[in-house]
Amino acid sequence: MTEPILRLALPSPLRRLFDYRAPTDCNPALLQPGVRLRVPFGRRELVGVLVERVAHSEVPEERLRSASALLDQRPLLPPALFELCLWTASYYQHSLGDTFSWALPNLLRQGESAERSEERIWLVSPNVHLDDPRLARAPRQRQALATLAQHPHGVNQNLLEQLQLSRDSLKLLHDKGLVEVIRRQPSIPEHHGAWLLQPELPLNDEQRSAFEAVHAGAGRFHPCLLAGVTGSGKTEVYLQLIRETLETGRQALVLIPEINLGPQTLERFARRFNARIALLHSGLTDRERLEAWQAAREGHAQIVIGTRSALFTPLKHPGLIIVDEEHDASYKQQEGLRYHARDLAVMRARLERVPLLLGSATPSLESLHNAQQGRYALLRLNQRAGGARQPRFERLDVRSRPLDSGFSPPLQRLIGETLAAGQQVLVFLNRRGFAPTLLCHDCGWMALCPRCDARLTLHQRSGELRCHHCDHRQRPPAACPQCEHVDLRPVGVGTERSEERLRILFPDYPILRMDRDSTARKGSLEQLFATVQSGEPCILLGTQMLAKGHHFPRVTLVAILDADGGLFSADFRASERMAQLIVQVAGRAGRAEAPGRVIIQTHLADHPLLVQLTEQGYFAFAEQALSERRAAGLPPFAHLALLRADAHQGEQAEAFLDSAAELAEQLLEQSAHPDVQVLGPVPAPMERRAGRHRAQLLLQAPSRAALHRLLTPWLVQLENLPGNRQVRWSLDVDPIDLF
Repeated sequence: MTEPILRLALPSPLRRLFDYRAPTDCNPALLQPGVRLRVPFGRRELVGVLVERVAHSEVPEERLRSASALLDQRPLLPPALFELCLWTASYYQHSLGDTFSWALPNLLRQGESAERSEERIWLVSPNVHLDDPRLARAPRQRQALATLAQHPHGVNQNLLEQLQLSRDSLKLLHDKGLVEVIRRQPSIPEHHGAWLLQPELPLNDEQRSAFEAVHAGAGRFHPCLLAGVTGSGKTEVYLQLIRETLETGRQALVLIPEINLGPQTLERFARRFNARIALLHSGLTDRERLEAWQAAREGHAQIVIGTRSALFTPLKHPGLIIVDEEHDASYKQQEGLRYHARDLAVMRARLERVPLLLGSATPSLESLHNAQQGRYALLRLNQRAGGARQPRFERLDVRSRPLDSGFSPPLQRLIGETLAAGQQVLVFLNRRGFAPTLLCHDCGWMALCPRCDARLTLHQRSGELRCHHCDHRQRPPAACPQCEHVDLRPVGVGTERSEERLRILFPDYPILRMDRDSTARKGSLEQLFATVQSGEPCILLGTQMLAKGHHFPRVTLVAILDADGGLFSADFRASERMAQLIVQVAGRAGRAEAPGRVIIQTHLADHPLLVQLTEQGYFAFAEQALSERRAAGLPPFAHLALLRADAHQGEQAEAFLDSAAELAEQLLEQSAHPDVQVLGPVPAPMERRAGRHRAQLLLQAPSRAALHRLLTPWLVQLENLPGNRQVRWSLDVDPIDLF
């Protein structure tokens, strides 16, 4: 067979490539790795990515099918990003075709052109006037024509809605010959003027040292960890580094952990820079996402801001990668391709040969360990910017104190004093809903999810009991299903219940609730922020959404209603997460002139972890936690992979994992380096979820190399296990939780 064979990655869970002949009448020179082809697959057609061309195929010649069409004239991804996808699939032991699917916008996965389409420009026709008699009885068309006449160079069709131009009116005007539509290839406008729209803030000595340390690594892989206390001006360091990057003609990629930080970050960057900024997150439409992706790929967007999936956005001239709040668990994808965007950012920066800046007030223990080992440069910001002082921590022992919907009398008094002084209060409670459970006072019955090993949460506003794990919803019963008594009581406190009580306690002040339920409606989050930024006294109540990088300069009191949840968890990372959450929430206080105060309500005021965290700070806690992890042989001093399985019958999941454990032990016996521990299988901490029984098997190794020496052949055998089809299973390399 003389013609080359095309080896493609297809969107399939199968961890293999597929061979095809080239399409007929296709220029062989265009068949470069990274182009897409449409191919027949069974009875349907799929869009695949060409990985390589080979001389021979194991598929018999008579069964080898031809690709239907070549979809690209040039590779879809630049070489470094293509290499990153190959590395990602290999490291996370995932299908390469599915990895490309995660990396590409949905419209490209469906086969749409990757090149920017022609623009449609609406123009007023020559020699047309507003007093044209054809508009005598058409006021809306006259108004549309007047608006269009204000733009002599025409209006792009994508901007019609922003200018409140009705497409129906324009179509009628077009039918009358009063307006015309021209099509043209989009052009990338040249940049004019200075990059800055507003002057930069002066850097203090610590900020200046951090800026110069990162800037010194321009043009090469240079990873840095910027560990700065909350309010220390990390963002200003980011902004000035981005300005330096823009001045060299290069682009900057900024990752943020949550969608709700996007508008705030975009606004701050847009005020500072005379540059095109692309925002990428899951809230965009498919068309918006593709256009932002194209603008970044062509170099039209000089700054790209996005959540974890934006890590795969191609840049024509990459110059800098920033990962803000690098400790945040949101950077870990928890289904499908279980990648960690922070870790992939390190690999991408290495492949692109650009500096990388990881920023956080509470760095992950993994990043701190890498800095201690010399893999990252450690940059510290110990002082708050602008002379603001660090907030003062107070542990409020609530043992034997009455709690009114979670609020102790001393806390109620402090909230009232703060509001009376014209300042704002932030109340943190990491439980949404009205109450965590509904209890029968007579027999002790509790409302349980019929599909999960979990209690149902009462949501009073919607009149529902909801499971926060599988989203099962039902109406609360009128009487106890067990004893038929009607004394059903909500037990525990959620944000809805706290909000209700705060409105009674402080009726003269706005109570602003910020959780997933209250911010689901479009525009609600922006409206909430506008109220807070007005500076008027108010109470901001919410879940961990409040902890992520928000700037509330008038907040001087932060109240953490329940700090005990992470002290006795089965997850070894729970204390780290709790410490990060407390410090991040506390960091919202006292960011301006007025000093901040943080009240931590706890039944364990003398717990060593809380004492150390509040009196010595996060970094003292981190050093202690790292020494404990080292002694226990846990990450970052070991490397984990978690095999999860679920099935309709618990025995099926356990049988599959038993077989998987036997295969792993056999491979280790044959290996020259049998230094991987096989732990389990055991039931998952939540054994039943969404009606399926769950179990898991943990692999623990002293090095990544040892772990992957086992994983690669092991997964091949797992895919061929007889009971495979009765079980849903997945492998999580570097899991961040064991649930």
